[in-house]
Amino acid sequence: MTPEERRDASVVIDRLAAAMNDHDLDRMVALFHPDYDSRQPAHPGRAFVGREQVRANWGAMFAGVPDFSAEVVRFVQDGELNWCEWAWHGTRSDAQSFEVRGVTLFEIRDGLIVAGTLYVEDVEQEPVSIEDAVEGLSGTRPTSPTSPTSPTRPTQPE
Repeated sequence: MTPEERRDASVVIDRLAAAMNDHDLDRMVALFHPDYDSRQPAHPGRAFVGREQVRANWGAMFAGVPDFSAEVVRFVQDGELNWCEWAWHGTRSDAQSFEVRGVTLFEIRDGLIVAGTLYVEDVEQEPVSIEDAVEGLSGTRPTSPTSPTSPTRPTQPE
């Protein structure tokens, strides 16, 4: 990837975030290739192809979260992949809080997003402990080396 292509990819991500924050659906969709390929490995049923689905999805997002805002927390380029850590905020039209965090991996060519792999999730409204999360994943509860209310640090030899 040339320095110009790296710069162009960075510009595309900046334009994407600006269009999202402006709720400018046409400007946003124009950044996607007509045959954009979207994958969500943790949610395989959400995969789709085509920027018109991007339009439909984000039209619903902007309508359902009228004060939607997006922040690029971190952006890293690795060859053709453009890694973006996102924080999305707002209040849904039913007055519920909207908080989403995650990472997208975008392939950008000729100034268009041609493919994306998305790992984005709702932020938990009621935190789940690490022990509960591991038990939910594995079926076995881990033994905790320390109590969450009284963490201990290993002592240094004197």
